[in-house]
Amino acid sequence: MPARTLPTFTQAEVDAHNTSESLFVTVGRNVYDLTDFLESHPGGPEYILEYAAKDVGDILKDEGSHVHSDSAYEVLEESLVGFLVKEKLATNDDTQNVGDKQINEKVTPYVHPRTGMSCEEDLSKDTDLSADYKTHKFLDLNKPLLMQVWNGGFSKEFYLDQVHRPRHYKGGASAPLFGNFLEPISLTPWWVVPTVWLPPVLYGTYISREGLTGWDSVAAYWCLGLFLWTLVEYILHRFLFHLDYYLPDNRAGLTLHFLLHGVHHYLPMDKYRLVMPPTLFAALATPFYKLAHTVFYWNWHVATAVFSGGIFGYICYDCTHYFLHHQNLPYYYKQLKKHHLAHHFLDYENGFGVSSRIWDKVFGTEIPMSVKTT
Repeated sequence: MPARTLPTFTQAEVDAHNTSESLFVTVGRNVYDLTDFLESHPGGPEYILEYAAKDVGDILKDEGSHVHSDSAYEVLEESLVGFLVKEKLATNDDTQNVGDKQINEKVTPYVHPRTGMSCEEDLSKDTDLSADYKTHKFLDLNKPLLMQVWNGGFSKEFYLDQVHRPRHYKGGASAPLFGNFLEPISLTPWWVVPTVWLPPVLYGTYISREGLTGWDSVAAYWCLGLFLWTLVEYILHRFLFHLDYYLPDNRAGLTLHFLLHGVHHYLPMDKYRLVMPPTLFAALATPFYKLAHTVFYWNWHVATAVFSGGIFGYICYDCTHYFLHHQNLPYYYKQLKKHHLAHHFLDYENGFGVSSRIWDKVFGTEIPMSVKTT
């Protein structure tokens, strides 16, 4: 059976599910939702209600009561909804020095209480599609996703909670987004980005030379554009893609959010939805083209050099984004990878820099990397 992406529960959270409206039981660390099974229990619902929110491992094997059959365990397997964790868990294998002695202390790996993930490898574990839909009642990954968001009637709070619980489509394929003739435009291989945008960058850089004093001037303005892109990247990611809690609480707002960035957080390892489709980037780049020529109004060629450097920064950003998700990289990029993937499975409200962490440091949105993420 494929590995499941299931949430974790504290004992206090399990204890809250102790009525016929919502009834959980546990066996060891496994948490089961038996609400739908209550009326089907051969001995009547009252026998399950007696053990609401409790560990039923012993009673299942109690010969004095009733040794349960294999079918009972099959019911449990189908009802698995998550795993039991402590309130706080240590984050890695600590080595402590006490005086002249070194103590190797094995501690429990951190498990994020909302996503149920403990490391970046969890992002690539296939989600059990049927179990996920049955458990969360959000999106059925077997069907086109966008219209499910539009017709789902989800509250903003529920939508944001669910869309930031990463799933992984079976076999690493792409889940259907539109489910019709529009599907191909939502799938973009990483190499499309430099193929489409590098020629305009080279052309813009070349023609900007005509109005400047030399290539050194072109390089200076071009590098300014590259630097400004790092800030634009941060601003777009934080204040547009993660508009999140400022979204209007209606289906139009949620569907637009899902199309723009939510689908990436929902399925972060989808190889064909990691870079921006050229049509979408063209729409986003147009106002920045006008802004560059407004700010540097005194010289069209200066504005073109700055804009060309910025677009090159975008190319680096999108390619970096893809490689952070899917390639082994040198040391510097390993740190970026750790930081970015933690943004997906650990803390989506921080860690907005992708090609650089500089603006996360400036604005205090870095993700503390004390959690073991590799």
